[in-house]
Amino acid sequence: MTRIGILVFDGFDLIDAGGPYEVFLTASRLQERAGGTAGFEVVLVSPDGADATAFGGMRLTGLTSADAVGPCDVVVVPGTIDVGKATADASLARAVGLLADGAGLTTSVCTGSFLLARAGLLSGLPATTHWEDVADLAREAVADAVAGVRWVDAGDVITSGGLTSGMHMALHVVARVAGEGLAHATARQLDMDWSATPER
Repeated sequence: MTRIGILVFDGFDLIDAGGPYEVFLTASRLQERAGGTAGFEVVLVSPDGADATAFGGMRLTGLTSADAVGPCDVVVVPGTIDVGKATADASLARAVGLLADGAGLTTSVCTGSFLLARAGLLSGLPATTHWEDVADLAREAVADAVAGVRWVDAGDVITSGGLTSGMHMALHVVARVAGEGLAHATARQLDMDWSATPER
């Protein structure tokens, strides 16, 4: 069982968290439908376990704190409209570091890459973000800020482009963990086009 921890916080972009959430749950459902066992467990985490309100006002409840969640195999850090506020939030920075320390694979969606950069997780690595923000990411001491791709796989860290690119990245994680066949089946179930290569 691959344990996925999705970090949410006030102001996060809903699709950045909800898209990967749906990908991993759908992959598990397809595994069960085929007679196997669910391969992915998804846990929603906030820095202190408090409710988190997404950009636009949707509130998520019943969250687990970063201190209490325990090790996750994969961590997903979503983006936000107000990058400056998020990167200045000490409790959020602590949560990112804590979750990443216990994970085999740390990922980000959209401007979540700025939170990884501030935590020192992108040092010396290529990375991407929303196309509007690639130049700003390069100024965050990221060695190679890559434009024009849906995700960048740097081994233990994967960053993805804007918004729906997070779903493409999550399918890539499914492929890494459980094979491209399941990733393609999951994309078909979600009625979306997906390629095993990150180019747009």
